[in-house]
Amino acid sequence: MSINIRRDVKDSFYRYKMPKMSVKIEGKGNGIKTVIPNMSDIAKALSRPPTYPTKYFGFELGAQVKCEEKNDRYIINGQHESKKLQDLLDGFIDKFVLCGHCKNPETDLIINKNGIIRDCKACGKRSEVDHKHKLTAFIMKHPPTQPKKAKKSKKNKSETNSASEATIPTPPDSVSVNSEDENTRTEEEVIEVPKSVKNIEDDDDDWCVDTSPEAVAERMKEINGAVAKLAVNMADEDDDGEDDEKDPIEEFADFIEEEERSDKEIIKKARELGLKSDKVCTVLVQLLFDEDVLEQVSERSDLLLNFVKNEKCQKAILGGIERLVDQNDKLLPKVAFILKAFYDEEIVEEDVLLAWGEKASKKYVDKAKSKEIRKQATPFLNWLKEAEEESSEEDDE
Repeated sequence: MSINIRRDVKDSFYRYKMPKMSVKIEGKGNGIKTVIPNMSDIAKALSRPPTYPTKYFGFELGAQVKCEEKNDRYIINGQHESKKLQDLLDGFIDKFVLCGHCKNPETDLIINKNGIIRDCKACGKRSEVDHKHKLTAFIMKHPPTQPKKAKKSKKNKSETNSASEATIPTPPDSVSVNSEDENTRTEEEVIEVPKSVKNIEDDDDDWCVDTSPEAVAERMKEINGAVAKLAVNMADEDDDGEDDEKDPIEEFADFIEEEERSDKEIIKKARELGLKSDKVCTVLVQLLFDEDVLEQVSERSDLLLNFVKNEKCQKAILGGIERLVDQNDKLLPKVAFILKAFYDEEIVEEDVLLAWGEKASKKYVDKAKSKEIRKQATPFLNWLKEAEEESSEEDDE
């Protein structure tokens, strides 16, 4: 089933369509994950690599994602409904696909040292993406690759070499690889011809070029150099993704999920990867606990206390709890008991808990879910406040 790329447009004849989001839930407990079978088709309709929207989901949901491009599998940790992901995709489209001026999806991403620009093919205007979003940094490190057709490229290279036997015809501004007409030029690789070939006088009465063997040889040398440079760039693009370094947090999460690990192994791995304690705390809460979290907290308290160094780490623990509850709705009614379990094990202190309960935040989950979690935590937070007040009264006496 196809839907409009811009879902706010209700016109059934709207020309820009994409497949409707479909999801498949795999695993159970703390190994539950959401697979998006048609992510490649959706990304193709948006003219973006499938890793971009997948990573966007990860950043927005605060969940680990895995992109297996060779197997065409795009995975998000936790259980997520298709409606929720479809709503998040609207945000990705608005921020990284649609033109900022005409709201047309026919845009290309141009990456330079200053950031990322959406170049609109419909209105011709350019608009910047949200540079504060975490996906922007990911795109800067993993720019989109240009489509390539290697076989025809070799053919054009041989045609270029034959030019040394004849006068060069009307000089083009660039030599296009695999170009068949002007309409396809924007989708193909382009080799910039050196200035020495471009700067030929154009005279209506007498147009000519220097056809001496030396001049022809010099021009061919420069053109062949440009073609060789393109071949190297194409090879580099083919290697992209294979040599990219894996995100340390993702590597740490994969390490824990692969098999059951001892506390000692987890601590050692975190040190090897040089991870910050607060990041480790958030990941551990998400991966070590499931529906039986109330029984599991005491078993894993020593491990968590090894990383809880300060208030920031305690806040990260609470963030991990929010994500854990967001991934499993069955835990929502148990929020007050979960917080008390962490409090009883002295993993999170009273002051941090009370400060956390005062204001909802969208740092770890969306704001609506954050408010809902704090609402469920109210009985425990009120109990803490009453205990604190009684303690103050006793001190006064």
